[in-house]
Amino acid sequence: MKNEFEMSDMGLIHYFLGIEVNQNEGEIVISQQKYAHDLLKKFRMENASPCNTPMDANLKLCKDDIGEAVDPSLYRSLVGSLMYLTATRPDILFAVSMLSRFMTNPKRSHWEAGKRVLRYILGTINFGIYYKKVSESVMFGFCDSDWGGNVDDHKSTSGYVFSMGSGVFSWTSKKQSVVALSTTEAEYISLAAAGCQTLWLRWMLKELKCIQKCETVLFCDNGSAIALSKNPVFHGRSKHIRIKYHFIRDLVKDGEVIVKYCKTQDQVADIFTKALKFDLFVKFRGKLGVAQV
Repeated sequence: MKNEFEMSDMGLIHYFLGIEVNQNEGEIVISQQKYAHDLLKKFRMENASPCNTPMDANLKLCKDDIGEAVDPSLYRSLVGSLMYLTATRPDILFAVSMLSRFMTNPKRSHWEAGKRVLRYILGTINFGIYYKKVSESVMFGFCDSDWGGNVDDHKSTSGYVFSMGSGVFSWTSKKQSVVALSTTEAEYISLAAAGCQTLWLRWMLKELKCIQKCETVLFCDNGSAIALSKNPVFHGRSKHIRIKYHFIRDLVKDGEVIVKYCKTQDQVADIFTKALKFDLFVKFRGKLGVAQV
């Protein structure tokens, strides 16, 4: 490129848009330690007591929580700042996604939940994502859903995550747009969302000359949803499901995706669908490649 454009070779990248990059032989680590320090300072949480999970597993937040209102601008600033931190901290994504549902009229309970995320960041400020060298660049993903977990409208939360053998590189936690009538439907909707992301990622990897030569494996922990993704027959359990979610069947048929079963205790995407207790949270956080830098 230096033959075509005037440029200076600054060596390996170390810092870009708040993201710190450490490149060693056989691994790359990305983190946002400085950004996290500045965030804690901004909200005066540098001397708070750390906690070991970003959200209490028993906490139920809703829009009609009784309590004093807090400054919406300050709350939105907190959530927006935390959302940027999820670029290298997927372990906080569910909590931040949950907090983002109360931007219009935040209450004290929502603010305290946000401060808990900051306390978790304080205790894990030197964490980041490890990417280790692998022999084959084969993409695979996990997708999951809770069922009717939203207190306000009983909609479910979908989550998926993709990896190529070490750290993860694509993840989401998002409330579904319709009310699912069963766990099967909720998981099937999550499968469809993960299928769309799979198609886009396969195209992107192809552009980067990292062609996926075989189907992308999606792991799901619901046997009925897996069967539905392979069965073209409409029956009583699926005839009400909106047509767009049956897109996953085409991906399976065309050999783009293969859906495989995994046990619930091995379902990494569970960390994006609900607040987990400490032991399970730490287990899945490790499988995301998130660890101390």
